[in-house]
Amino acid sequence: MATVRIDDLADEVMKGLKDYAQLAVDDLKTAIKNAGETVKDEIEKTAPKKTGKYRKSWAVKKTNETSDSIKVVVHSKTQYRLTHLLENGHAKRGGGRVAARPHIAPAEKKGEEQLINEVERKLR
Repeated sequence: MATVRIDDLADEVMKGLKDYAQLAVDDLKTAIKNAGETVKDEIEKTAPKKTGKYRKSWAVKKTNETSDSIKVVVHSKTQYRLTHLLENGHAKRGGGRVAARPHIAPAEKKGEEQLINEVERKLR
């Protein structure tokens, strides 16, 4: 009859859990990067187009990454002053208002849904 020491068994279980945790972290990081790209692409598709400069100005930037987390930001590189005005509308100089053209919030919602679905799928 073979005997297994409890310490050896516990060490193997812990090793397996650490490996799974690292795989889960890697999958989460990939899912977050993909969601950021989706948000950027969706904004580029739905943003108002006058000259096209605003649409082309969107980018995804990794702001912070550690061994177990990542933060990405989707932002307008050159036209950042316009985002609030276009998304929410604004007052005209001579009176009246310019209508809101929501394009960031719907893209963010789509990216959030994609992130949730991808994380659920990968962690099964």
